[in-house]
Amino acid sequence: MPRIRPFLRACLFALGLAASLALGPAPAAADAYTDALAVFSADSFSDTDAAVTAIAASGHPQAEAVIRALQDGRLLAGGGRAFIREGAALTDAATGETLAAPPPGAATVRLNNRVRRTVAAALGSLTLLSPDPRRRLNAAAAVFKARDATALPTLEEALAREGDRRVRAAMAEARAAILFSRPDSNAAQRMEALDILQARGDQDALAILSNPPAGIAPEIAAAAAGAADAIRGRLELWRALQNAWYGLSLGSVLLLAAIGLAITFGTMGVINMAHGEMVMLGAYTTFVVQELIRVHAPWMFGGSLFIAIPLAFLVAGAVGVAIERCVIRFLYGRPLETLLATWGLSLMLQQAVRTVFGANNREVGTPQWMSGALEIGGLALTYNRIAIVVFALIVFVVLLLVLRYTPLGLHVRAVTQNRRMAGSMGIPTSRIDALTFGLGSGVAGIAGVALSQIDNVSPNLGQSYIIDSFMVVVFGGVGNLWGTLVGAMTLGIANKFLEPYAGAVLGKILLLVAIILFIQRRPRGLFALKGRAVEA
Repeated sequence: MPRIRPFLRACLFALGLAASLALGPAPAAADAYTDALAVFSADSFSDTDAAVTAIAASGHPQAEAVIRALQDGRLLAGGGRAFIREGAALTDAATGETLAAPPPGAATVRLNNRVRRTVAAALGSLTLLSPDPRRRLNAAAAVFKARDATALPTLEEALAREGDRRVRAAMAEARAAILFSRPDSNAAQRMEALDILQARGDQDALAILSNPPAGIAPEIAAAAAGAADAIRGRLELWRALQNAWYGLSLGSVLLLAAIGLAITFGTMGVINMAHGEMVMLGAYTTFVVQELIRVHAPWMFGGSLFIAIPLAFLVAGAVGVAIERCVIRFLYGRPLETLLATWGLSLMLQQAVRTVFGANNREVGTPQWMSGALEIGGLALTYNRIAIVVFALIVFVVLLLVLRYTPLGLHVRAVTQNRRMAGSMGIPTSRIDALTFGLGSGVAGIAGVALSQIDNVSPNLGQSYIIDSFMVVVFGGVGNLWGTLVGAMTLGIANKFLEPYAGAVLGKILLLVAIILFIQRRPRGLFALKGRAVEA
């Protein structure tokens, strides 16, 4: 019996609401609104659901404020009255009277998932006629998801008045979702709705077409199944394009992390296990620059990355030159000792950063111009990833020009191809080694600036990329920048296409095995360096 009473109250309330709406426009609307407010005191989800629908249909000026207060947990009810809480103030939802304190027995109106869906649909129908285009667009999206048939008259009125092309399309899609799902829609309405939903072609439209209402005509059910299959094919295509974009984005990150290693490893044959720490130093340089700007010149935050890039290059490059002059120069020709020494240096640099900045992740902000995303059909391109891809290509082109058209680049290429002959021609190979190591480390520092926008800035940042960087360099061809570019993009795209099927860890293992097999066939990688000393 206790369970039947709320249901009977809801039925009686609905009958009373229908009778009140039939009496006349203004008085009936006011009466329906007041009666609906009284129902909130019943503390029943069924009654609350019916009350929300009644308030939205009443057309009362306070209807939106009451429903929003319910959604935000600011609506209290008790003794047949409802109250809206605004901070410390309390307002009677029916009379607008301000109260010092809620009456005895008043409590916050509770919500469940069904009531939340009704609230979202009600708010959508109430804001469909808002003068703000953004609110109308959000309202159309809410009605599309709720598919509440009670919003259809308001939606059709708003659609007839809408002049904004984007909002009008969203409203037409919401109307199509309601007409297709409503049990009493005729065949013509459903076919019209089906065409609109198929043109929308996203996951929400697929969910609607994949679950047609019971009792529809067989030909409409067949057409809906065909439209659902077409949407699935289109979504698979967009998913493939999205994975390709993710692969290019990952490839640009690998390019930035590996391009400096390609220079040092290719020129000097040094297995630098501290290369990842150069990336980390660039990321922490970005953090320091942003902290100084936040404190002393917050209006410059949008340009913080442009300040951090040259500073990160100088900091990481200086540390790289110091490492080469103090450690590496004594270990040339002894690759195992070089590997162990640089690995020890990487641990020392990590501990130094932990001592100065702490072991926790540091927050590096993203400027406003890098926030948001560009949507092209089903493809979402975030601006920060676009910026990193463009930045990686710019760094690649600049390094290519430096190595090809500057005296330093000429000397680096000469030392790479034949160190002994370059030394006999008067090229200071020791000085070139230091400058090359500093250049490679500086580029790694620049990579840290980019990675700070998409990864956690922590002492372990560089360790996440050192193995992948070596894979890119070996696969593309040691010391060859074009090989590094092709290797980074190939591995990035292959990794993203493998992940959905094999998982992140197994995907990396499969790539590693594939690279090992490839190196067995081509030990010098995709683009091998040429020269008598190299080929000897």
